[in-house]
Amino acid sequence: MAKRDYYEILGVSRDADEKALKSAFRKLAMQLHPDKNPGDHTAEAKFKEVNEAYEALKDPQKRAAYDRFGHAAFENGGGGFGGGGGFGGGSMADIFGEFMGGGRRQGRASGRERGADLRYNLDVTLEEAYTGKTVEIRVPTSITCVKCSGSGAKPGTQPQPCRTCGGTGKVRASQGFFTIERTCMACQGRGEIIANPCEACSGTGRVTQERSLSVNIPAGIEDGTRIRLSGEGEAGLRGGPAGDLYIFISLKPHAFFQRDGADLHCRVPISMTTAALGGEFEVPMIDGTKTKVRVPDGTQTGKQFRLRQKGMPILRSRDIGDMYINVTVETPQNLTRRQRELLDEFERESSGENNPDTTGFFARVRDFFDNLGS
Repeated sequence: MAKRDYYEILGVSRDADEKALKSAFRKLAMQLHPDKNPGDHTAEAKFKEVNEAYEALKDPQKRAAYDRFGHAAFENGGGGFGGGGGFGGGSMADIFGEFMGGGRRQGRASGRERGADLRYNLDVTLEEAYTGKTVEIRVPTSITCVKCSGSGAKPGTQPQPCRTCGGTGKVRASQGFFTIERTCMACQGRGEIIANPCEACSGTGRVTQERSLSVNIPAGIEDGTRIRLSGEGEAGLRGGPAGDLYIFISLKPHAFFQRDGADLHCRVPISMTTAALGGEFEVPMIDGTKTKVRVPDGTQTGKQFRLRQKGMPILRSRDIGDMYINVTVETPQNLTRRQRELLDEFERESSGENNPDTTGFFARVRDFFDNLGS
């Protein structure tokens, strides 16, 4: 089967300049890259075709040869794509990495790796969330080895560039039209070898130790809030930057209050007589004080009393939430004979005006059954 014209493959004219070639190649490579078309063998074949065309036309000498002799310029040893079927001076991985933001890797790899981020779960009481506080925590983590200053090498020695990869951390192998770039196994991609590792850290550049840290808990903090302490995570390998420490806040359940954002809710049971005759009761506040709540006569279960600005402070704000007292009327239990007599007497003398909800409900029930029978 005859090979397609390279200019036709890239969709450019024969007088296209280097910029136009590169732009066309990037667009097609992004569309056809195997990572974006898993399992699509047609896209994979076109991807190889596009790469082959660009490799031939981007080089001025190869392009001149192709313009004069066509595909014959690269057959039977006529210049081709470098020895062994490779891409000569560049690879698809280099170019694709370039316009994906990575660029070609230049020079030696540093061998330094960023340390891992750490998580610490911190339980906080509702009172502590109300006032805010500073707490001391102890975190087991890896810190930079003092003996070798994080280099991983024995004091007085230095890491040496890896001879296998020349200090780049990568090795290349040609496979047909592709040059494959892999992590150097000799140095694990670090680009350097530690011939004489530090005895204190075994060449890692860090040791395990428990640290004490102060954490500021701001007033108004909510359950699930994450506090980030930059650079307080694990130390990096061989002097690399440290990771971060994330403090995850969990609020402990409270004996009286339930939190809803900046508002607090408190369920208060009252006696049947207090609900019927009216009265008052004291409730605790989150700040440790008390306040009296007056109950009007005829109060029903579900009645809610609002105490303005008696809730939680709002984080990074001067505003304060409210507190809601939710009343439930408690039915008396374990009645004496005299109490039963009094309640019976009350029931006989009560009318619909004393229990309007009950009277209204059963009136609607009677109407419902009457309508069914009609």
